[in-house]
Order: sequence, then C-alpha cells, then structure tokens
Amino acid sequence: MCFALIPFLGFSQGNTNTIKAQLALGVNSPSSGGFVDDFEANGINLPTVNLGLQYMFKPLLGAKLDFGFNRFSNANDTPEFKINYSRINVQLVYDARKIFALENRLGVFAHLGPGYSIVKPLGDFSQNNTSFLNAMGGIEFHYGISDNLSLYLDTAYILGFGKDFSPVSDGFGSFNGNLLTITFGVSISLSGCYFCED
Repeated sequence: MCFALIPFLGFSQGNTNTIKAQLALGVNSPSSGGFVDDFEANGINLPTVNLGLQYMFKPLLGAKLDFGFNRFSNANDTPEFKINYSRINVQLVYDARKIFALENRLGVFAHLGPGYSIVKPLGDFSQNNTSFLNAMGGIEFHYGISDNLSLYLDTAYILGFGKDFSPVSDGFGSFNGNLLTITFGVSISLSGCYFCED
C-alpha cells in the first residue's frame, strides 16, 4: 500500500518531496536481557544490513519503510548458538538540518516508528523461533557527495516487546530483547534532489 501511494503523493506534492533508496551495512549489539540464563551473545556482531525507501512528503517531514537483517552469535564460555534477527519498520522521518544550522551538504535526520521483529535461531535451537512487535528510533548523519547521492551514518535502537519465554527451554539459543545497531551506508535519490532544493 505504501509503494502504491508514493507515485500519487509525489505528483500531488510537487517540488516539496523526494524519494530515496537507502542501503547500509554495520554492526549490532543485542541487550543481555533478551537471553535466558546461561546464554549470552558477543557485545559486537556482524553483519547488520538495512534496506530502506524514504519519502519526504513535506520539506522537513517524511516517512520511511525499511527492512533490517542482523546476525549475532554466542560469547565465549556460553552454549553455542547463532541467531538471525530480521525486522521491518514504518517510521516517521524528521529533517533536523535547520535546527543545527548545518551547511548545505550536511544533513541530520531523526527517525522513529513501530515494526515487527522475527527471530530465527540456527543450529541446535532452530525450533525456538519467536516474533514480536518493536519500536525503533535513531538518528542519521548525512554528507552529500552529489545532488543524487549521500553517505550516511545511522545509529538506531530497536526496543523489543517480546514476551518472556515459557517454558525457559523455549528461549535456548533465542532472543526477545532490544538491539542497538550502527550502520554506514548510501542514500540515492530516485526522484528530485533534496540537497539541491535550497
């Protein structure tokens, strides 16, 4: 539905909009509270991959639909496990460039919105799949390379609303907590040019 509305909204808003595709790679850090006793993940894990489509329907306000994939695995001296953590989120995006009075090629975007997380353990605990609602918030720092391309750094926190594992064995090798991600990526204009509007 979001994809179907984008062309219509683009025509109705004229020069006040932009559509961008985003791709970012980075690292993740799961909260220790998301694991049952005796299980613990590494503090920093690879990879994190984020794919997004962002639409600015007003000069300072927009929306983003994005998908994230994360992999994390056990720390030393804990049972061996690996987890695939995927999420999809719909977020509001706010362009905070004017608040910080940044130069034309620099941008700061805050994003916040609800989503859904899917956790798939691998190996011995593959039966302990779980899924839950989440809320994600973060901030992106952009640097415009050209009118159509910018590089950005995104720091985001995903708050998970997973239920407690019952019985506890359902949580072996699984995860129901919060996740911090730090990614570096590219943002490509698909319609118009946000940095060259000023």
